[in-house]
Amino acid sequence: MSSAVERTDELVREYLTYRGFSSALRHLDTEIKADRERGLRVDRIVEQLLQLVLTFDLSALRDYWGHLERRLFSRLQEGYAPAVAKLTTSLYRYYVVNAIQERTQEFFQRMGAELQGAAEWRDWFALPFIFAPEQNPTFALYFSRQWTDTFLVSLHNFLSALFQCMHILPALLSFDAELQHTTMLAEENQQLRQMLFAQQSSGRAAVQDPQGAMESRVQHKLPPYVQHMDRLGDSELCSQYYSFINMTHGEYSIHIHFLLLTVSGTKSKDPASVKDSKSTSSANQQPAPSDQAGQSYPRQRRHQDHEKERKELFSKPPPLTADAGEADAVDSAPCDDTPPDSSSSSTTRGAGLETEGGGASSEPPFIKLSQEEYSEHHSSIMHCRVDVSGRRVASLDVDGVVKVWSFNPIMQTKATIMSKFPLLSLEWASKPDRLLLLGSAVGTVRLYDTEAKKNLYEMTIDDTHPRILSLACSPSGSSFVCSAATAASAAVPATGPRPSVSTATGRLLLWDTKTVKQQLSLDSETAAINCSSFNHNGNLLVSGGADGVIRLFDMQRCESAMSWKAHDGEVYSVEFSYDENTVYSVGEDRKFVQWNIHRCGVKQSEQQLSQDATGPFVLSGYSGYKQVQVPRGRLFAFDSEGRHVLTCSAHGGLIYKEQASLSLGGHRSPVVTLDWSSALDCGTCLTASMDGRIRVSTLLAHKSD
Repeated sequence: MSSAVERTDELVREYLTYRGFSSALRHLDTEIKADRERGLRVDRIVEQLLQLVLTFDLSALRDYWGHLERRLFSRLQEGYAPAVAKLTTSLYRYYVVNAIQERTQEFFQRMGAELQGAAEWRDWFALPFIFAPEQNPTFALYFSRQWTDTFLVSLHNFLSALFQCMHILPALLSFDAELQHTTMLAEENQQLRQMLFAQQSSGRAAVQDPQGAMESRVQHKLPPYVQHMDRLGDSELCSQYYSFINMTHGEYSIHIHFLLLTVSGTKSKDPASVKDSKSTSSANQQPAPSDQAGQSYPRQRRHQDHEKERKELFSKPPPLTADAGEADAVDSAPCDDTPPDSSSSSTTRGAGLETEGGGASSEPPFIKLSQEEYSEHHSSIMHCRVDVSGRRVASLDVDGVVKVWSFNPIMQTKATIMSKFPLLSLEWASKPDRLLLLGSAVGTVRLYDTEAKKNLYEMTIDDTHPRILSLACSPSGSSFVCSAATAASAAVPATGPRPSVSTATGRLLLWDTKTVKQQLSLDSETAAINCSSFNHNGNLLVSGGADGVIRLFDMQRCESAMSWKAHDGEVYSVEFSYDENTVYSVGEDRKFVQWNIHRCGVKQSEQQLSQDATGPFVLSGYSGYKQVQVPRGRLFAFDSEGRHVLTCSAHGGLIYKEQASLSLGGHRSPVVTLDWSSALDCGTCLTASMDGRIRVSTLLAHKSD
């Protein structure tokens, strides 16, 4: 509700400015500054009440609470009247227990006539005359920290629920709900479209070959023109779909027959299956009936082209010709970026990464439906993250430029963020998902609203540890963890070698996003923390340090649960596994290791990676030019079920799962960071490279029994 009010105020200001209503604009700004309801923001209302209590301004407190009752509480149903009365009593008791002796007597003198008939206040009139009332059994509870916290939380929750349940709203404020409804319908439409395509594929296969249809249901393959739907225009796709619907039964059978000939590359096993069609029997041996040759030929030609592209995607292509473009050579590379230490045979190394070794018949785990490129950056990418809804992407380059953009339904830049200080880290907030956290090299973290396109807060973290190396937001959205390091490494650019781990120290700090205040420090000053990650409910936090140590924190107790030496050198990236019983990490020693969090320091698997997957990343150019970039962002990411892992490589992302692998390709320079979002029906992989290009790959998983 508060965000909708703020955006509506901005829209009204913009409209008044456009119309030239300067006098109305001044009056609006004056009214907003004097707004006693604080823009319907619960935190500001509670803060105002606390300020009046702590300054012992009883008159202002009664006046402000009465205003809330007239403007807000009066809109509630009669059944909520007892809850409002209890909150009123608790608020005045909170005032009394915080007031000094003289203020307490003044309270009962001014409120005595109003409260003397209330049974819940009968014992409280003796409070000013009791020595050490905090030790009296009747009043000891109200002087405890537990009662204070319970009252403040109850007040906050009551106001939040009140604003959510306010049905009598102006039409202008309903656009936020309409936006959410439209977004939900768009996602539902996309899911239904995928289901429609899958059902069309299985239905056509069942007409020709029931046994083949059963096979297709197992593998869940889509027809060729659907696999490459990103390369077809909407009008062409719709014309193909309606051509199937409008054909007669005989024409439909003929089209299915020749479509199968095109897809399979072999003759039909049952030519008599099309004898019932309206064409002659000789048509069964022709590419198409003579009177429909002009119409069938372009359609068959398109299917042949799509089938050729599908074979290039799913199998190793023939050697490239001399005139093949460089981009095509990169895009069709069949996992040539396999780590050199990996065995070419199907050697098992525990639950870690394994390259393809089963033979040419092994099927990729995903179908690459489409791949698009975002090229608005002009320098190497440091971070690239998708928000929790899967609708927005935030990317940061080494020049400190942040781009907020979307890729569905079209690729479009939503906001560009410039900073006069270098930016080192970014992270999306969990709730609300439109907020973006940006960490700088001068000890500040900025909270940015990507929809309103403005800074909400800028927090000064720690003057002695100015470099914010990593950010991690709790899934609850109430807090975030930032890693602050000393300025010993401030002279080290993003594209240079790191200093010795002994030259930079750091702290891991927990901040509250609502009060914008530091809650506590999770550990004493240790080596700089390069990366951190929460589990699904925010109860556990894992971090990787420049000293090669992984630390696991219990966030309910806000203390370190265990730590162990994980890598020789720095820890670059760390994540929880799907079942959260293990932790995966990648380090400077080029090892991808799975750790058991129930047995401190025990490895479950280990895999040696190449430099292309872990860095430092090297980009060579003409005349001996060489650019070196140390890892900053995520180096690996899992799919929604935790079975496949996406890693960096020299020319694109690599997806591993036991003996199967898939190269996403598409890059001409090394991939330095990545992300994998499964918020939508189809998985979305982001791979960002040193030339500032970001590839968005849409994947559809094979379904199996």
